[in-house]
Formats: sequence, C-alpha cells, structure tokens
Amino acid sequence: MASVEEPLNRLSALEITQGIAQGRFTAEAVTKACLARIEAREATLGAWAHLDAEAALTRARALDLGPIRGPLHGVPVGIKDVFDTFDMPTEMGSPIYAGHRPASDASVVAVLRAAGAVILGKTVTAEFAGVFPGKTTNPFDAARTPGGSSSGSAAAVADAMVPVALGTQTGGSILRPASFCGIVGFKPSFGAISRVGLKIAAETLDTVGVLARGIDDAALLTDVFTGQALAVGGACAHAPAIGLCRTFLWDHAGAESVAAVEGAAARLKEAGAGLAEVDMPEAFAALSGARDTINAYERARAMAFEWHHHRHDISDKLATIIEEGLATSFESYMGAITIAEGLRAGLDELFGANDVLLAPCVPGAAPEGLDSTGDPALQGLWTILHVPAITLPTHRTGGGLPVGIQLIGRPRDDQRLLSAARWVAARAGAR
Repeated sequence: MASVEEPLNRLSALEITQGIAQGRFTAEAVTKACLARIEAREATLGAWAHLDAEAALTRARALDLGPIRGPLHGVPVGIKDVFDTFDMPTEMGSPIYAGHRPASDASVVAVLRAAGAVILGKTVTAEFAGVFPGKTTNPFDAARTPGGSSSGSAAAVADAMVPVALGTQTGGSILRPASFCGIVGFKPSFGAISRVGLKIAAETLDTVGVLARGIDDAALLTDVFTGQALAVGGACAHAPAIGLCRTFLWDHAGAESVAAVEGAAARLKEAGAGLAEVDMPEAFAALSGARDTINAYERARAMAFEWHHHRHDISDKLATIIEEGLATSFESYMGAITIAEGLRAGLDELFGANDVLLAPCVPGAAPEGLDSTGDPALQGLWTILHVPAITLPTHRTGGGLPVGIQLIGRPRDDQRLLSAARWVAARAGAR
C-alpha cells in the first residue's frame, strides 16, 4: 500500500478504502485532495462538465460519521456525462440538453452511491458519446487530444483528479482515451454492466466500462456493478498462453504502436508466457465496415427526437453519421448484424488454445489537435465482437507520450482476461 505521505488524490481506490477503514485518513480528506487537484489543473485540462464540490464534501463528511457503507466507501468517482444523475445536470456534450435534470440516477450511479462512493461530478463526453469532441485536453500535452468519447473520464483519472471514472464504448471510447492518457481502460463483455439510465448511442454495441490507474481498481468497480467476484489482486498462477494477433488492421498501427505490441510480446515471451502467432481469418476484415453500418443505423434511430426537433444543434460530424444511418436500408443493417453474429461464432477457433489475445490498441500516441478524438478502428473491431478488452500503458514514445497495448478475452470470460492482464502488467512495463 502507498504510504500516507503520498498525496491522497494519487491513491488507488483500493488504497483509499483500506486507508479509511484503518483510520489513517478520512473520506473528507481524500475528497479535499481531489478537489484541490481539480482546482489546480481544470483550467488547463477541462475534464469536467459539472462539478459539485459542496455536495461531494457533504457526502464525504456523512460517510466519516457512520460505519463503512460498502466496498467503495469514500472513493471519489467521475461520471461520464451520458449517465443520468438526479442531483446534477446530464447534458451529454450537447446544447440540446443544457441544464437537463433527470428524475433519477442511472443504474451504475445508484450502485456507486450505495457502495459508498463520493460522486464528484460529471466528466466531459464527446457529443452524445460520438465523434465531435468536447473541451478536454491531454494531460501529457494540452495541444493533443485525450481521445474520446470518454475524454473527461480518462483525463481526470490520468491527472489524479479522481482514482476511477465511468466510461462507455461503442467503438473505442474507453480504450482509446485510456491509451492516449496512459491509464488502464477496461471494457467488459457486452451486456455485463447495466445500461439503464444511459443515453444509448448504438444499442447492439454500447458497453459500460471503467477508467482507472490500475487493473485492480477496474476489477473492483466492475465487481461492484456485476457481482462477478473478479478476484481483485488475483493474477494467473501460471504464465498465460497469449496469442499475438496483429489483425487485418496492422497497417493502421504506426511505428510507436508496432513497437508497443512487439516490445511487449518479446518481454512476455522472455518472462515465460506461451506466445503464439494468431492469424485472423480473412472473413474478419468485414468487421470494420459492419461496425460502421450498425453504428450509423442505430445512432440515427436512437437520436430520432433530437434529429427531428433540434437538428440545428447537432454537429456536422454527427449529422453526417445520422444521415448515413437514415440512408442505410434495413437489409444492409441486418447484413452487418449477420456478419457480426457469424464471426462471434468463430471466436473459439480464433483464440485456439490461447487464454487471451495481444493486439494493437491505437495507431500511436495521441495526435496533435483537439478537433478529433482519434481513430477507433483498432478498438472497434473487438467491440462489435462483444468480447472483453483492456488496454495497459506499457509503452512511451521518445517524447514521453503513452501508447497502450490491447488484451482481449473470450466472451463472458472477463475474469481470465483480468488475471492475465495482471500477469502481463507485471512483466511488460505497465503501471
């Protein structure tokens, strides 16, 4: 455990719960430390869409007066601003919902409160968890994108404003910003975490996940949401079998991403992992087009109200996707669904004897500029397959920018993925 001298805002969620339980510090002290970091850095980072410092402090003080409330007692959390919150606005990165106040919490927010978490506020999202970015900058370089659409969540966690935050992924909205910001991003198996109270973007793709500075914190929150008992702290007893899967998008991986993947593979093989080359069958190359078709078709229908009543307040980028979806025939949509279902059925063959697959996560470090959140292709192909995936911050460029690798598990085998990720993180340089 980190020493009490370490700034409280830099502690993990697990260290916070343990420290509070042991009487080493209070929930109020942790919350104040996080709020002080936000005050110092928010003008540069722009991670928060709404911050309620007084409510957070009131909650923390109440927690300090009573018994331990749950496994997240006293842990500050950021909520991506696409989840409903009854006590603060849910604006979804759009002027259409400026000042919007839902009547209730999203399921995950209610569960966090019941588990003892302290909700600091709502983190910036790209417009409707899509492609039009918000105000957030990258903690490593304010002239670069933090990734998206879970932009504020990733930046806030990476900058030690909160230990953990919620995200969602339709293409690559958890793993890409996590990679660009040098933290852990975990997207569980599709459907593992309730989406009640979430503004849906694409109903057959959207997945709720976690951004954290360590694997154990990601597992802890996922366990709270699902009751899966993900064995926080439990790494593989033996070296895992890892399949190196460059995928059909290997040419999307720039030199730094290639170095991250191949460097990790070399270190893991030297550490004793069973490492095998996995060739992705040619049929999987249809996944990117299928995901784009499904995303456009489903987004167009999910946003029917906004399109018909507030079209002038929708960005050109999102409008283009909606128009594409409206022009897509049902037959084309079902063709894309059929492609995805067929390839999911072939995942056992793709994995073979491997416990997890190692693949590129992003083309490289976060690109310069704030008008784009980056390329989602390398994450999106796994999202449409409904598999659990995690990014680990194993590599830095010569300029010190993070580049993550991606580990993928079998559907509904999140436990094995997290166990393998701990083994990999200990040997491939991840923090």
